[in-house]
Amino acid sequence: MVFPGPRQPLQEEFQSVPAPQGTDVLVKVLACGVCRTDLHVQDDELAHINYPVVPGHQVVGDVVASGSQACLTERRRVGIAWLAGTCGDCEFCQSNRENLCDAASFHGYDRDGGYADYMLADSRYCIALDEQLDPATTTPLLCAGLIGFRTLRMTGEARRIGIYGFGSAAHVIAQVARQQGREVLAFTSPGDQVAQEFARELGASWAGGSDEPSPRPLDAALI
Repeated sequence: MVFPGPRQPLQEEFQSVPAPQGTDVLVKVLACGVCRTDLHVQDDELAHINYPVVPGHQVVGDVVASGSQACLTERRRVGIAWLAGTCGDCEFCQSNRENLCDAASFHGYDRDGGYADYMLADSRYCIALDEQLDPATTTPLLCAGLIGFRTLRMTGEARRIGIYGFGSAAHVIAQVARQQGREVLAFTSPGDQVAQEFARELGASWAGGSDEPSPRPLDAALI
């Protein structure tokens, strides 16, 4: 499925299956999640979109062919996230902050993504997965899960955490934080009773609007 141009709906296309070269692998897509960023691509709200483009960057699939320099072998289950490639040399790449690389490329944006039967991906940016994981329910971990966990790690040993905004990343990370024995306070859009109730169901000790003061002092806040 392809976005042929700005603000155009998805269109079905039939293309030949590409052959992987170099460090690329060919992945048979088993499941691909839908992200808000896919809508930004459709609506031409990001710079320099490489239309036509196949969207999708929450992909679970199996490697079925490998380029000569790929670091993954065939029949390996992998996850494919937003980040598709980086320069490898800048200060961010050298300090494990590749997502900030100025030369980064992204799946479903610079490179064709997972709204397809098969896709190419650089093996160095694929994530090896346990084959016992359900592909469909694993896909959110490759975007919301990665973003949320990266943020949670920055809180160190903070025990009481406020999460501002309760979208998909917050849904995932609130559960992780509770499993770690932390207290979670959820700050939703003002008046969003549904999100507040959902936060409490996921273990938040308190949930209210982002315009409200915290009922207790926070050790860290995720925004």
